Amino acid sequence: MTISKEKEAEILRYYHVEKWPVGTIEKKLGVHHDAINRVISQATGTLHSERTLRTSIIDPYLPFIRETLEKYHNLCASRLYGMVKERDYPGGPDHFRHLIAEHRPRKIPEAFLRLKTLPGEQGQIDWGHFGYLTIGQAKRPLMAFVMVLSWSRQIFLRFYLNQQTANFLRGHVAAFEQFQGLPKVLLYDNLKSATLERQGDSIRFNPQLLEFAAHYHYEPRPVAVYRGNEKGRVERAIRYIRNNFFAAREFTDLDDLNAQA
Repeated sequence: MTISKEKEAEILRYYHVEKWPVGTIEKKLGVHHDAINRVISQATGTLHSERTLRTSIIDPYLPFIRETLEKYHNLCASRLYGMVKERDYPGGPDHFRHLIAEHRPRKIPEAFLRLKTLPGEQGQIDWGHFGYLTIGQAKRPLMAFVMVLSWSRQIFLRFYLNQQTANFLRGHVAAFEQFQGLPKVLLYDNLKSATLERQGDSIRFNPQLLEFAAHYHYEPRPVAVYRGNEKGRVERAIRYIRNNFFAAREFTDLDDLNAQA
C-alpha cells in the first residue's frame, strides 16, 4: 500500500506528538496497521514491533480474506470462517471472529452539511411509536404526533391511538394553534399518513394532505432519499420525548397522558 507524504506526516505526528497507539491511528486515518508500522520503522530506523510484527496463524490466509471481503463487504464472519476452514485454517471460530474484525474494510462515513433554517421557514413532522394501551378488550397502538420548529426547536406533542390520516391532520391543527401560526414548509419522511407512493425522488402525497396544505397555505416537502440529516430535529425530539418525558411516566388514560404532555 502506497502512503502519500502528507499521510506519512500525519502518522508520525499522531505517533510521536500525540502518543497515539497504532490501532487508534489506523481507525483515524483508515490506513492498515502494517503500513503504519512500516512508516514508523522507516522514520526511526528501527524495527517497530507493536502487535502486527508478531506472526499469527491467520497470516497465510490474509490475502484470500482481504480479497473475499473486497468482493463481499457484508459477508459474515461465520461464513468466512467456513471458507478458510475448507482451506485448512487451524484456528477456532471465536479467535477467528476476533481477528477478522481487524481486517474487515471499514465503511467511510458520509459527511452531511449542517442544515440551517430561518425563523418561520420550516417545521419537521413524524410519528413515534410508544407501545400499546389496553382499552377494554382492545390493544391499541400508542402513537405520538410530533412537530418541531426547525429554527427554535420548539416541540409540539400529542398522543393518539393510531396514525390514520384524520389524527395526522388533527395533530397539525393542534400544533398550529399552540404555535399561533405555522412554518412556510413542513418536512415529511415516508409516512403512510402523508405519502401514497414514492419512487426515487418522485413522491405522490396523500390528496387529503395536499388539500389541507392548500387550505393553510404551506408547502409539504418530502425528505430526500437517504438524507436522514434533513429530519434530524424531529428524530432528536422523539428521542428526547422517549427518554425525558415518557420513561417511567404514570398516567390513567390518553387524556391524562396528553394533559401531562
